[in-house]
Amino acid sequence: MNKFIKSFWLAVTVLFLASCGGGGGGSSFDPAPQPTPAPTPAPTPAPTPAPTPAPNTDPECSLSSGNLYYCTMNRQGLERELYVYIPESYSESSDPIPLLFSLHGYTSRAIWNLGYTGFQPLADQDNFMVIYPQGSILNTTGQTHWNVGGWTIGSTTDDVDFIESLIDWFGANYNINLDRVYSTGMSNGGFMSYHLACNLSTKIAAIASVTGSMTNQTYNSCSPIHPTSVLQIHGSSDTTVPYAGNTIMKPIPDVMDYWDTYNMCNSLVVEEVPDTNGDGSTGEVSYYSQCLVGVEVHLWYLTNFGHSWPSMPNDDIHAASAIWNFLKQYDTNGIIND
Repeated sequence: MNKFIKSFWLAVTVLFLASCGGGGGGSSFDPAPQPTPAPTPAPTPAPTPAPTPAPNTDPECSLSSGNLYYCTMNRQGLERELYVYIPESYSESSDPIPLLFSLHGYTSRAIWNLGYTGFQPLADQDNFMVIYPQGSILNTTGQTHWNVGGWTIGSTTDDVDFIESLIDWFGANYNINLDRVYSTGMSNGGFMSYHLACNLSTKIAAIASVTGSMTNQTYNSCSPIHPTSVLQIHGSSDTTVPYAGNTIMKPIPDVMDYWDTYNMCNSLVVEEVPDTNGDGSTGEVSYYSQCLVGVEVHLWYLTNFGHSWPSMPNDDIHAASAIWNFLKQYDTNGIIND
């Protein structure tokens, strides 16, 4: 009996071991196949750093002709250009002299502004320096400009900083009266002159604009810190900068009202502009006076006159003379009392 039991359990054991092997003879305890490892990604290249802007540099000037110098400088990553006219009687040992900025229009150039404005004989006569800066290129149009808002929105050029850097450098290196720094300009240059009066008031004594105005941006953010004399010359037939304004610029009467109110003027007198050249065109001059510290606001409104710079004998006024005779009366403290 014991022999039978031993045989029985031996058979059961063999049967059990056979069933654990499964079909095909493979072992059920073989480890599962390992997944194929992912390929090692290529290293991400380091981003290309943005080019480093050229450092700011002082103006480097060379004689162009006579008393006229051509200068270049780097400012905020841009190469800037300018012409400088030094009057014949300039002297380091004399009294400090005034400085006038003359700014060209949109798409224009400093050298052209130098040619048509006519300030150099006046500079020799009254002993003041004239700087004709060159505007930068507006990327959206490829044209020269001054950044004043309006149609120049999108510009990244800080022209207020550029002009201020010129005032500081020429003030430190030449015999300049820093209380008598003025700006004038044609069209976009006139807009920029208003922009300087609003945003660089500490260093601009008075301004004059020919066929310019104030953009909505300049007008709405204007923050002068001292009473400021303003001269505007404008034609009734100007279609580029309409006297009545448009969606991006203020009407000229609104501009005059702003400075009349800011300067707290108490008198308005209007006089006719005589037809001195017989071309049938006349006009009128509005004198806003009795303002704070003796400043004034003048508007020359010329009938049948377009978008150009008035000069004798072709026109009834000589803009350069009218502008300089107006500006030279003032410094940053108001009317100059000799």
